Amino acid sequence: MSKKLLPAALISAAIFVPGTLWGQHAPGAPAPVTYKNLTTLLKDSPPDQIGPAMQFMATSLGVECTFCHVPGKMEADDKSAKKTAREMIAMTAEINKTHFGGRPQISCNSCHRGAARPVATPAVMESDASPAPVATPATAAPQGQTAATPAEILSKYVEALGGEAAMKRITSRHMKGNVITGGTQTPIELFTKAPNKRVSVTHGSSDSFTAFDGTGGWMGNTGRPAREMSASEAGAAGLDAEFYLGLRLPELYAQLRRGRPETINGVECEVLNGSNPAAAAATRPPVRLYFDRKSGLLVRMVRFAETPLGRMPTQVDYADYRDVEGVKTPFRWTLSRPNGRFTIQIGEQKVNVPLDDAKFVRPVAEVK
Repeated sequence: MSKKLLPAALISAAIFVPGTLWGQHAPGAPAPVTYKNLTTLLKDSPPDQIGPAMQFMATSLGVECTFCHVPGKMEADDKSAKKTAREMIAMTAEINKTHFGGRPQISCNSCHRGAARPVATPAVMESDASPAPVATPATAAPQGQTAATPAEILSKYVEALGGEAAMKRITSRHMKGNVITGGTQTPIELFTKAPNKRVSVTHGSSDSFTAFDGTGGWMGNTGRPAREMSASEAGAAGLDAEFYLGLRLPELYAQLRRGRPETINGVECEVLNGSNPAAAAATRPPVRLYFDRKSGLLVRMVRFAETPLGRMPTQVDYADYRDVEGVKTPFRWTLSRPNGRFTIQIGEQKVNVPLDDAKFVRPVAEVK
């Protein structure tokens, strides 16, 4: 699990591909991934959850796969670190079962915080200056004002974008820009269509595709068969594909609650938390949304992918809102995860362009 930035060919996906290190199947075939020698908590987990769980552990400890695994023989038990990892998984599972009703409240990250060895002793002060707060304190509603309700926050967001009528007059977008990562820029195109179709094409050494066709997601590269996304991957892609997100949030989430206000990069924000019953969580990830208290615009979304060991966050920061045909849209967004980040800067956007539904459908590989 490398902590390095994603290669350009995979940037448009922005999603970890489970099983690419351990799965064995025919080249190009979207067959289920199989794993060997699974024990403890992971042995009963769905195959598409094993990869994200491994990534969760690697990120929490700040290590790569070879910290526990033997290269080329991932199922081997030759390394003591692998045995220790199993013991730690069992320990945290027991704590969660005993004290938190089985919910993954305690995880690898609770103690490790990006270090292979957890630090049990508090750090001493190294400066006379007051220590910086770990998190930005919550801010209360301005004096004389009552806290905004979720409906009021969303209504202000919709009006900030241009209003429902203006939003509904636009049904498609074609955007061109660049992906910026590690000082390198790679051209990218995005095609979106109401109500929830989206495909991004990163033009690197070969074209890389990430798409949601309205019901499911797929990924692929030029010259290679595309693969269908797992349920959790498709849930994230489907959320990104929502053309009228501000209007649709009450339909997407059974529970939409106001959170504590926070300050993001100096901007006071109202916060909404969206969640669904456990049965629907895999297809619609829990989210936390941050809206500029003054402008009403969405400045950040954090969505959470559920893994057997805990939640993996993906943070998207929106900026550079511009008015196009009466509707404001962000021309810049930065996607950050525990193991990498990149920015997409749009330079050109056209609206109401003809887009055939076939453009979003996963291509079927020819049988030879």
